[in-house]
Amino acid sequence: MAKKKNNNILRNLIDSLKKIFKAIFTTRLGYSIFSLLVIVIGSIFAIRYARGSWRLTEKGVVANTGLLNVNSFPTGAQVFINDRLVTATDDTIYIDPGEYQVKIVKEGYSVWQKNLLVQEELVTQTNATLFPNAPSLSPLTFTGVNNIHPSPDGQKILFHVSQANTPASNGFYLLELTSNFLSLQSGPRQITDDLPALELDKAHIIWSPDSQEVMILVDEKFGGREFLIPIDKKSALAEQVDISFSRSKTLSAWEEEIYQKERLFLEKFPPEILQVATQSAKNVYISPDKKRLLYTATADVTLPDELIPPLPAASNQVEARDLKTGNIYVYDREEDKNFLVLNEAVRPNFPLRNLGTDGDNLNNEENAQKLDQTMSAENNNQQVELGFLNKQLLSDDLFATEARQLEASPEAFLRLQADAADDKETTAINFSNYYSGVSLNSLQWFPDSRHLLYVADGKVQIMEYDGHNNTVIYSGPLIDEFVYPWPDGSQIIIYTHFSPDSPFNLYAINLK
Repeated sequence: MAKKKNNNILRNLIDSLKKIFKAIFTTRLGYSIFSLLVIVIGSIFAIRYARGSWRLTEKGVVANTGLLNVNSFPTGAQVFINDRLVTATDDTIYIDPGEYQVKIVKEGYSVWQKNLLVQEELVTQTNATLFPNAPSLSPLTFTGVNNIHPSPDGQKILFHVSQANTPASNGFYLLELTSNFLSLQSGPRQITDDLPALELDKAHIIWSPDSQEVMILVDEKFGGREFLIPIDKKSALAEQVDISFSRSKTLSAWEEEIYQKERLFLEKFPPEILQVATQSAKNVYISPDKKRLLYTATADVTLPDELIPPLPAASNQVEARDLKTGNIYVYDREEDKNFLVLNEAVRPNFPLRNLGTDGDNLNNEENAQKLDQTMSAENNNQQVELGFLNKQLLSDDLFATEARQLEASPEAFLRLQADAADDKETTAINFSNYYSGVSLNSLQWFPDSRHLLYVADGKVQIMEYDGHNNTVIYSGPLIDEFVYPWPDGSQIIIYTHFSPDSPFNLYAINLK
């Protein structure tokens, strides 16, 4: 009896539903309402599915997943998660929240590996750059070069040639590091000739902040002339006016320009970071994208937590907010993360770059002894301060409402200019410190702002800004420990030669 009653109830329910659906599909309003409901429900499901809230498996619908975007350059690499081959780059996979060991492997390239935290409904990205294990090497110059100076904008390299086939071909040359389809010349172009009375291979070079002019300073013992040369054309030095009388005023104007730019970029960082950068750090270098700071701590300081609101899916790599004197750090202002790059206690032996212009390379006896003495002092825990390793910010007034307006006079700054008017070398080195990380023992930003390039233990190395995935790029002969990246990151320029009888030239290590 009860069974018959239940059947009647079920039959009546089905009949009612039939009438409802019949009414819906036989009226325009009902059909519109039904269609809208289908669209809304479908959209909600699609959004939730895309965010990883649900995913379809053989067992049905599984809730509360995250997304892992395993991308790499180059693409087509194998992706291992907890040592299990899962997919290939570039791909996005749904995965349960948690921490995973992610390894990206491609034949002929360095292995990328990192522990990543996947959070519910958030996307975690690898952004892995793989570098070739055996990159090719190609010459950029052939005649032999010396006195090499990269420009502030990272787009050019100035160098001197003294061993050309004809005397007219000797002088300063400019190598453009960008592709210009309007240019009829792809190689270096000459911007000055040589003067027999001057030893230009020993001249001091200072770039203008806008990278459009170079100041050539020759010591008295080598001829004692000073020039300001534009780089867009060839200049005959014999026809140039000596700018000795106006040099200090010009440099003061350049200092002010550097200061204004420096202040503009730095004021975007949290005040607590600015205080550290101006009072408790040296060798502060801003990344090319202006979002990160590379610096060396000069005091034990603790950075407060949550200087900015936390970002979803931010880096989960171990931070170092307790700063220790001598350690090198990178601060990321987008994620409010501070990473230890190199520890003073275990820091590799950076080479002592000779930014002087005495024509000697690091392979000579005098500089080798100087390097040994420096390393010995460091090993004995003695305080070793080298002038060109101690860049201080010009912008020490970042908390002021407005930037200082300084007149372009010899007394305006004098921060970067040597106390003695005839000490041209110190002035040139101080300006170089501001223009390029090359001066900082070859530790410098890579153009992608995600890597640091440096020389240590005789090897050209690169690592991520959070201190992970250190990779040796080159371990062959290297002169003056000079390394410099191509603006698009496709090449690394080195200074070397491969036989005792061959001249020193610039070579490109091809990464792509």
